[in-house]
Parts: sequence; C-alpha cells; structure tokens
Amino acid sequence: VTGVQTCALPISRFPPEPNGFLHIGHAKAIVIDFGMAELLGGLCNLRMDDTNPVKEDEAYVRAIMEDIHWLGYDWEDRFFHASDFFEEIYLQAEGLIEKELAFVCEQTPAEVRESRGTLTSPGSESPWRYRPREESMDLFRRMRAGEFPDGRYTLRAKIDMTSGNMNMRDPVIYRIQHEHHHRTGNDWCIYPMYDFAHPINDALEHITHSLCSLEFQDHRPLYDWVINNCDLPSKPRQIEFARLDINYTVMSKRKLRTLVDEGLVDGWDDPRLPTLSGLRRRGYTPRAIRDFTERNGVSKVPSMVDIKFLEHCLREDLNDRAPRAMAVLDPLKLTITNYPEDQSETFSVQDLPGQAEASCHDITFSRHLLIERDDFMEVPARKYYRLFPGNEVRLRGSYIIRCTGCVKDETGKIIEVLAEYDPQTRGGAAREGQKVRGTIHWLDEKTAVPAQVRLYDKLFTVEAPDEDERDYHELLNPDSLIVIDQAMVEPWLKEDRSHLGYQFMRTGYFIHDSHDCTEDHLVFNRSVPLRDSYKPE
Repeated sequence: VTGVQTCALPISRFPPEPNGFLHIGHAKAIVIDFGMAELLGGLCNLRMDDTNPVKEDEAYVRAIMEDIHWLGYDWEDRFFHASDFFEEIYLQAEGLIEKELAFVCEQTPAEVRESRGTLTSPGSESPWRYRPREESMDLFRRMRAGEFPDGRYTLRAKIDMTSGNMNMRDPVIYRIQHEHHHRTGNDWCIYPMYDFAHPINDALEHITHSLCSLEFQDHRPLYDWVINNCDLPSKPRQIEFARLDINYTVMSKRKLRTLVDEGLVDGWDDPRLPTLSGLRRRGYTPRAIRDFTERNGVSKVPSMVDIKFLEHCLREDLNDRAPRAMAVLDPLKLTITNYPEDQSETFSVQDLPGQAEASCHDITFSRHLLIERDDFMEVPARKYYRLFPGNEVRLRGSYIIRCTGCVKDETGKIIEVLAEYDPQTRGGAAREGQKVRGTIHWLDEKTAVPAQVRLYDKLFTVEAPDEDERDYHELLNPDSLIVIDQAMVEPWLKEDRSHLGYQFMRTGYFIHDSHDCTEDHLVFNRSVPLRDSYKPE
C-alpha cells in the first residue's frame, strides 16, 4: 500500500472514528500511541476509522487533525482511512468464505442476539451456518452489487457458538448499509464491522503494537482470529490499557453528541465539555493536558481521576507562564479623597512576578478607582483584612490607603468607598513601623474597559454521571455557566491576545473567548480559579 512503512521499527497507530470531536480520554490514547513511538524511536500512523458512514463527516476529520497537532504530535505522511482499504478488506472476506470460515446469514439482528445465548449458556447455530460456500459467495457479491435492502443479509464469521467469549460466537463482519460515505460516496453499500476491519487495517499498515483501551480486551481473541485466518502481510499484537475516566464528566461520544444536538451546550467546543476543542477554548494548554495524562500513567486497572488534578496541572503550567493582569468582576467605586481630581500617574507592573527577565506593563492611578465589591465590608468579619472603616490596605503596586467610610444610595446599598492615600508609600512600600496585612487589586476608572466574563464550573452535579440511572437532564448543573456583564479590565487586554491567557490577580486564570471576543466586545473565559485564602466562617 502506498505510504505504508515496512520496517523493523515499532509502529503504532491512533484510529479515531470521525463521528465527533476528540475528548480528553482520546488525549490519553494519543499520548500513549504517539508517545510510545517517540520513546522507542518508532512511528505512529493516523487512521480514520470510517467504516460506519451514518454519522461520519469530513468536518470531524479536520477537527481531529487539528486537535492532534495542537497537542504537539504529527503523523507526517502516514495518514490513512479505513476506507482506503475497503477493497482489500472485501477480498479478505471473500477469502474467509472460500475457506468456509464465513457464511451469509439471513437472521435478523434480533434473531442473532437471541441465538447468541448468555454468559452461562451456549448460543445456537444459525440455520444458514452450513450454507454452501458457492452460495454464500454468490450472495455476498450480490450484496456488494446492491441487490438487497438493508438488513436482508449479513456476512458472519464461522467460529464457535459455544465459546465462553460472546465475541467469538459467529460475529457479524459485514452488513448492508445503503448510506452515502463521506469519502467513497455511493461506491459501497456493504461495510465491514470494526472488529473485522481494524485488525486487517493494522496488518496492512504493518502495525506492530495495536494499543487500545481495556474495553477491547474481550475482543482480542477475535482480533487474533482475523489476523491468523486472513492472508495478511504482518501480525500485529493488540495490547490494552485502562481508559481515562474523570469524575463529574461524561466520556461517551454518543452522550456528548446528544448534549450538542439538543442545544444544551454551545457546540462541540463548549468550554464545559471534555472535548479537546472545548478545553482549548477554555484555556487549557497542550502542556497541561500532556502532563496530566503522563502523570496518570498507563495501567490495566480502571480508575476514576479527580477533575481537581486536571485543574492542578493547568495551574502549575500557567503559574509560570501566564502574564498577570488586574480585572474587577464586580466593580465598586473607590474614591481617594486626598488625591487631586485632575492628577494621574503611572506605575509599572511586572507581568510575571519573581522572574528577573519578566516583561512589564503600565497601569494608571487617579482619584477615582474601581475595586471588587467583596473587598469592602462596613462591618468586617473575623480575620477580614481588606477594606473597612479605619483599616489600611495596600493597593497592589501603587499606594497604601486607609478607609475613611462609604457612601450609600437611598436603598442602603453601598455605591462608593472613601479612602485616603499615603504619598510616602509609592510602590506599596510601608513606612517604618507600619503594618499592612491586606493587599487588593484595583483599576483606574478612567482607563478601565468593560468586558464580559464567563465563569465555568462542572457540567454535572454528580460524581459519576455515566453510572447514574436518572435522566441526564436531571444531572446537569444549572450553575455550570455564570455570565458577568459588568466586569472591567486593564486597557492593554484589548490588543493583547496571549495564547496562554492571563492570571487575573486574586481571581483565576482567564483567556479570550475564541468565538465571541472582539476588540469592541471583550469576552473572557475562566480556565480555572485560584485558591481563595479567605474562608468566611
């Protein structure tokens, strides 16, 4: 086959089905498949498993390729589709008929299920199991020619209806589907089953290590049966590993598709979904995802990983690389009463504090500022060190101020905080003997720009939504998305488009939304929150 490698190097493959977007569970498989090849000096192919034309689409193919490249891997010229091998797979099926190891069956899907038996009782043979090979061959060729409707016939492997492994009880290996294929058009109306096509694809590509998730362990005897009974150029070996499961998350592509199709989320790249495109839009980095999958390791034992560990990996990555910025999500006006009305000054703030080579940006300071509403309490709680009447706090990077009171509207709501600044504390340096325990962030009301901020949380309220028997609509978290329209941010964030996003000081890590953000309408998605040191009693 053109482009297929034939060498002694270990060769793996990543074989996604192009019927949806990749999720973080696929990321584990990608890291294992491509990572194993890198580690052993081998190769890894990319192959689209397009054997089921019903829900497959070229748009999914492009999205899969983009996700793999985003994670930092490349298949070079080794890009295949299962459909590239349809003719060879078909000929292998004819070869099994010729060897009397396959037969055309007329049982309906319900009859096939019924005849398979149970885990404790053997199955019963199809009435057509011993159909003469010449007759099966004729029917199979007429199936290909399109003479029969969907479901009229199937081609089944002739193995062992008494096997303790249900997958070996004469499995269906071809079915009739009069569906348009996104690559082959209407050339085919019969399509091979995955369990039949996959080992043949592996062998034709000279795959040495067919790595797959643990759910395919019981399919391995069928994989080996196909390899051993077809005339193939190589004998790949299937090896299984435990799939990745994360709490409060669904990994089923079918369920993810339902969420998308029902409009319960904003498409496949909704930041609440575990899809790689959704995680990318939320602000997750390739380094964080690869670190997460590698630190989880490869095991044969299924386990549930805490989503907090994924968030931890992102914080570790962004903490050293994401530039700092100040943003106020719930603005409250702060007036420095002893600062001149017509005066303004500039402070330089380091983008990455603690790093000698870090860049800086300027912020302006004037009489009228904005602070977070929860940074002021008229009657402070115990161990509250932020603004309250008589208390001093440090405005990050500028001055130390002392709160002198507040202004309320006719309803009693606080609309303005009053304070005086200490001119001798420029840069936030305390005078000798002055002890200031609180530091808050702020914005200059004159230069701050409005922004919409989206706070994302877990999509489901239960730890294992895949195992919950209730309707999944009941399990959705109504607070999985909170939109804040009144936020204010520093003006330089209008032009800057850091691919890493930013740490909004004391708030969390945020990134421009790739869909809705424009220069005139800033939209930021929260990637992950910071840990809050203040815990109200």
